[in-house]
Amino acid sequence: MAHTVIIFAAHPDDAEFYAGGTLARFAGEGASLHPVIATDGGRGSFALDSHTLVGLRQEEARRGAAALGAQPPILLGHPDFCLEQLPPGFLREQFIRLIRELRPDCLFAHDPAASQEVHPDHRAVAWAAAEAAHFAALPLMHPEHSQAGLPPHFVAEKYFFGEILPDGARIVDISHTIEVKLRALAEHRSQMEFLVEGVRRQAAVAGLDIESAIGAALSDPLEAVAWAMRAQAAEVGARIGAEYGEAFRYTRFDPIIENLLPAQGGG
Repeated sequence: MAHTVIIFAAHPDDAEFYAGGTLARFAGEGASLHPVIATDGGRGSFALDSHTLVGLRQEEARRGAAALGAQPPILLGHPDFCLEQLPPGFLREQFIRLIRELRPDCLFAHDPAASQEVHPDHRAVAWAAAEAAHFAALPLMHPEHSQAGLPPHFVAEKYFFGEILPDGARIVDISHTIEVKLRALAEHRSQMEFLVEGVRRQAAVAGLDIESAIGAALSDPLEAVAWAMRAQAAEVGARIGAEYGEAFRYTRFDPIIENLLPAQGGG
């Protein structure tokens, strides 16, 4: 079982959205969860200005983390949609430093192998996190960290999440924690309203009567998102005979080491 988990997310609701059930399960099993949120989330609204939204999303992030059973989130505060404009290696160095500070045995992050990922912040965090997990163990990568009392550290388990279910995905049974996931997502009310409004606008362009298709759930953004999350999790969970599940691209060690170790099944 993982004892310390670090989660690198691009936006305040990403960890709950993609991995909330699994993270809640880990917390329930005694793991210490440490969310790291790269951006201020200041572009995700049809109704609020960015300044108001940033302050709101910080509070939502803290409440969402608490609902999962996680530590208060580490907010890096980079502007939304600007991660790819940071100096080369800047975000990776921040992530390496945090890995060396927290010394996790497990990492969650966006998947760098998600070829159809359209969000630039997701792509930036995915690659920075994957590289950080790989290179944080090398003493000559940022030797100033060691001089500051932060020795190299290797993260043994990596769970990468995304929109598309990868081949050979590791599926985690979240049947007993999906309600925790939904409660944590509900703390991000601004984003649940934003997501539902985005769906409404796309439906209008497509000429669809989405209210008739989905029903009463659409009248409440939290209920609508819960409906969608349960449907998605049920489809994933069915692949392992569970009521609900979440899927990840899961990696551990170098293939040479991995081939010498017993295989690990899904949870």
